[in-house]
Amino acid sequence: MPEKRIPLRKCTGCGDMKPKKELVRVVKGPEGDISLDITGKKAGRGAYVCPCLDCLTAARKARRLEKAFSCRIPEAVYTQLEEELQTYEQA
Repeated sequence: MPEKRIPLRKCTGCGDMKPKKELVRVVKGPEGDISLDITGKKAGRGAYVCPCLDCLTAARKARRLEKAFSCRIPEAVYTQLEEELQTYEQA
């Protein structure tokens, strides 16, 4: 029986290809709201980031999430994402 293929995704912060389950999905919903998607099941356009603040900071600095979602992301959303990611890291 052939081995099951593991889906890989690229982190928007560090640029490393990692298995999808090791990354956290950032999603832009149909209404335009941007949030973390821990389960990976929310509807909308997704971008992936490692579950560490360094990668989110790198993605923020290079505006990679803005490029992935083709829109401007307010600073308040970035701070909310950082807070959500910190609580995810601690769990």
